[in-house]
Amino acid sequence: MNILTIAAGILLTFSACGSSDNDDNDIVNIQLSATPSTISVPAEGGTSTVSVQADREWAAFATSGETWFTVTPESGKAGAASVTVTISENVNFEPRQGQITVKAGSQREFVTITQEAATKPSIVCPMGPDYKLVWHDEFEKDGTIDEQNGWTYQVANPGWVNHELQTYVNVASPGGREVATVKGGILSINCFKENGKIYSGRVYANAKTGWQYGYIEASLKLPKGKGTWPAFWMMPVNFRAWPDDGEIDIMEEVGCHPNYVSSSLHAIDHVHSNGTQVTHEMYLAGAEGEFHTYAILWTAENITTYVDGKVQLSYDNRGLGRTDWPYNAPFYVILNLAWGGDWGGMNGVDENALPLSYEIDWVRVWQK
Repeated sequence: MNILTIAAGILLTFSACGSSDNDDNDIVNIQLSATPSTISVPAEGGTSTVSVQADREWAAFATSGETWFTVTPESGKAGAASVTVTISENVNFEPRQGQITVKAGSQREFVTITQEAATKPSIVCPMGPDYKLVWHDEFEKDGTIDEQNGWTYQVANPGWVNHELQTYVNVASPGGREVATVKGGILSINCFKENGKIYSGRVYANAKTGWQYGYIEASLKLPKGKGTWPAFWMMPVNFRAWPDDGEIDIMEEVGCHPNYVSSSLHAIDHVHSNGTQVTHEMYLAGAEGEFHTYAILWTAENITTYVDGKVQLSYDNRGLGRTDWPYNAPFYVILNLAWGGDWGGMNGVDENALPLSYEIDWVRVWQK
């Protein structure tokens, strides 16, 4: 082979390599732009326009497959084009960010989309502006109850009160299943069977200090199943004896009598054990399986409980002293899901209903 042949081969080789530099993989020679490079939109969403300039066919798409915005059109030919970006409403209380990739050959341009968080609705007391929000939990942080916000657990064995069948544990059962979980803005008190035992949760809000007087409400979804006994109630901070120190039951319901919710007050002069109880029950369609609001307006003169704004029970301080009105001291809030017991199990229990959850959307306390 002579020198000319070798040189020709080398030239052919470089010529072949050089031809690949002119195809779609040649980043240097591809002309592509996408403007603007950033888009900012409010929580309500809306539409924005991205201008694309390319010297060949191009495509536009969500970089990481986000579904909260769309790109139209998703492709085009060489030249100038307008791409419409449609952003849906952000209903979450956190901002979000996404990205559009505009591609032509091996060239890429990126457009960053930033959307504001939803505005949290103001929490207004139904009793009017004289009442100020002093404590609340909207359960915004996934995990379990926030002990920094004053929550604590009750630990107790079966039969501790009312011959109930559940074991109350701190955070989780021996098998690791949590009895109180927070996810998506909802607190769930969970009741389940594990190794032949029933576990559930009973949690207290500010048990050491409580509140004296105010308007207190919670949004609750009650579980279904014979044996359930969910409650939203209050006990005195400085408890010594029952019923001497009082008990305030804002909401109770038992699964063997579904959708009948009740409120009760307990004191020496009015207690169920001798038929003098102060209580009222109403039928509430959807109490099991739907959220409803249960509340109490508590003053020095009167206690009134409400279901979705409708009066359930009203009781006046008649000036008869502590045996009739021990409700002039701090009380704390309790949320629990009992299983069985004197009332919850009066018609037996159905363990086929397990596992189940008592759901709480929020708890709020206002005071004048």
